[in-house]
Amino acid sequence: MINKTIKKIISITIIGVISLTAMTGCGSGKSKEKGELNVFNWTEYIPESVVKQFESEYGIKVNYSTYSSNEECLAKLQSSAQGTYDLVVPSDYMVSIMKKKGLLEKLDKDKITNFHNVNDVYLNRDFDKGNEYSVPFDTGAALIAVNTNVVKEDIKSYKDLLNPKYKNSMVVLDDQRILIGIALKALGYSLNETDDAKLAQAKAYLEKLKPNIKLYDSDSPKSSLISGEASIGLTWNAEAALAMNQNKNIKVVYPQEGMYIFIDNFAIPKGAKNKEAAELFINFILRPEINKKIVEAFPYKSVNKAAEDSLPDSYKNNPASNIPDKEMIKGESVKDVGAATAKFDKIWSEIKQ
Repeated sequence: MINKTIKKIISITIIGVISLTAMTGCGSGKSKEKGELNVFNWTEYIPESVVKQFESEYGIKVNYSTYSSNEECLAKLQSSAQGTYDLVVPSDYMVSIMKKKGLLEKLDKDKITNFHNVNDVYLNRDFDKGNEYSVPFDTGAALIAVNTNVVKEDIKSYKDLLNPKYKNSMVVLDDQRILIGIALKALGYSLNETDDAKLAQAKAYLEKLKPNIKLYDSDSPKSSLISGEASIGLTWNAEAALAMNQNKNIKVVYPQEGMYIFIDNFAIPKGAKNKEAAELFINFILRPEINKKIVEAFPYKSVNKAAEDSLPDSYKNNPASNIPDKEMIKGESVKDVGAATAKFDKIWSEIKQ
């Protein structure tokens, strides 16, 4: 009788342990998930391994989708139901636009404890005083990349790109503010110029440039440079850096008129369903060892002062990834031009048709 009683107790205990295990989600897979996070980001910006590490550490499933321009991000945000996205990465001027349109949530920086890792140089900018709505992620520029094995001329200026010898040989960013901006810079104007006569001159420049353009590509312009399909690129600096690592004939040019400079930022859309998870993700990305992994994969200029000493020589010694400060200072950022944006839209649609 005693043995039967002991067996019964043991049996009940085992069943209870099994039931408790099932209820607490012990094991692998979705049972460990503590929620989800919907990220909408630029292409080739955060390596999949970093996203997977976040999922593994916090048990939060990340739904990751991408865009190719600030305008695409804005259009998708406006056309989607509120709460579709929890985290976006707009550039400086687009943060300003999204704020004005009421599309962003204020951040709870008490939950972003690694905020202090951001270099002060990139904080408290005009587009978001006090960084109430945005946290800098990285910075960079649109510069010129040249395959010196093909192009023998010494390119120094945006004006040099009009050379008819370069017909059907260029890959350029598929971005209206950048392309119209460099046309304005070539003419000696600000890339935020809104005067009709000056914009007409910029359009004329782009019409002259158009025969030289083989591809419009903001996603992976390095690919055509590496393959040799294009011999000149107006490209993101990180894309140029990666192309240089693959093809030693490629060099970068900092145009004498000054480059288009950007700061890309994390921001949380209005009505985000997973705001705390978004702030957790921002805090995770700001860890220096995570920033190092991102820079190694996609070498834009780091804004993380805590990561500086650990960044690899492949980043530090590449003139495309680690752009000299004097060239960054010489550059210009895009601003929100308000109602004049329609002028840029019209020029772009006519150039692209």
